[in-house]
Amino acid sequence: MSNTIETDLVVVGGGLAGFSAALEAAESGLNVVLLEKTDAIGGSSAMSGGCLAFAGTDLQRENGIEDSPERLFEDLVTVGKGEADEALVRAYVDLQLDTYEWLRGHGVDFQPVIETASGQSVPRVHNVDPADMVRQLETAARASGKVEILLNARASRLIRHAEGRVTGLKALVAGQEQIISGNHGVLLASGGFVKDQAMIHRFVPLYDNAVFIGGEGNEGDGLRMAWALGADLRDMVHIKGTFGKHPMDENNHHACLAVYKGAIAVNQEGCRYVDESLSYKLLGDACMQQSWGVTYQILDRAIMQSGDNRVRILDFERRLEEGLFVEADSLEELARLLELPEETFLAQVAAYNEAVADQRTPEFGRKHLVHHHGDLKTISEPPFYAYPSTAAVFGTYCGVKVDPSMQVFDVFGEPIEGLLAAGEMVGGFHGAAYMTGSALGKAAVFGRIAARTAAARG
Repeated sequence: MSNTIETDLVVVGGGLAGFSAALEAAESGLNVVLLEKTDAIGGSSAMSGGCLAFAGTDLQRENGIEDSPERLFEDLVTVGKGEADEALVRAYVDLQLDTYEWLRGHGVDFQPVIETASGQSVPRVHNVDPADMVRQLETAARASGKVEILLNARASRLIRHAEGRVTGLKALVAGQEQIISGNHGVLLASGGFVKDQAMIHRFVPLYDNAVFIGGEGNEGDGLRMAWALGADLRDMVHIKGTFGKHPMDENNHHACLAVYKGAIAVNQEGCRYVDESLSYKLLGDACMQQSWGVTYQILDRAIMQSGDNRVRILDFERRLEEGLFVEADSLEELARLLELPEETFLAQVAAYNEAVADQRTPEFGRKHLVHHHGDLKTISEPPFYAYPSTAAVFGTYCGVKVDPSMQVFDVFGEPIEGLLAAGEMVGGFHGAAYMTGSALGKAAVFGRIAARTAAARG
């Protein structure tokens, strides 16, 4: 193997962002070398819940859902609590519908729109098999004849021309040191750093004891390489875990969000502690501040039956069959099984039920099932259930500062020429919280934008 490989665009990372970028670049006429650190493609994308947030699609219209790009924009900005870069949000919104059609055109199969999801005023989660989605893009990229994929290829350092432009990188490919040069630059799509606990502690020690789930290669390599060139960072303080991960279940990595179907969350003291309709990232923060970092989602038979086995976060039936729910014929029995203060717990459920029945706002200001969607439900029909829940960090949702073209900027506000980023590497898009489907959504959308930028610059 030669020590130097020359191409038009170097893409780091074999997840959804990387393959969206590689395929878009190939369709724009560029030759691409894509490096994947591990021995298989997919990364955290393939392990995700398979949700993408799109607005104005045919699937929404078929289900009588009225949505628009502007409504999507408003929801993303609202969920981000004013911390999101509105220019990035606009870039996402402007290309999201085209990206939905682009993915379908490359064989990605979308399931019916999910009714309930975090941060959405109307249903707009389009569900896929995430591993299959990445494979479809890989197949199309290979078929283009313009994309070379290198597995077991770990990028280590960016190479910068004397004039300041990034022209390539150093990598260890199958154990051999390589220099890979890109005439159109380098695109970092290497994910976050959920597998680097030291870096997690540096930015968010609150989550030292959380569960961390993600692609095995997500150790922050891309972030460090960009950081070494002075790249600015965004949203590092907003790293959050997703509420709803069972603390003892090692088989099912996905969160269970019964709260979005009407359940309440109570802590070890038997008390509600949060508005359960919030983004599950904010719910994760609230959970980690409770005793032991473990709380319980409390629901009844009606809420249990409202689950959706097509959607991982709403598949209550499978979790019940697996014995992950605690079940009781009465709330008193449930309190005893959970070892909660019975009198306090019963009073909390009763106060919540009374407020819902009287159409008053319960404590903590909950008005809907999730975000601005859905009517509250009482918890009154036996049997009753509890789902032990902690927060799991599935992604870091922060990273380098970019503009709407995915150009990376340094700490002085100057562009680092030749360096682009996409996917989980990008900071500034989510802000303080998170909308379901926006992580996979931005991976595809921002990957395509970055590739277009590379193609235009030369």
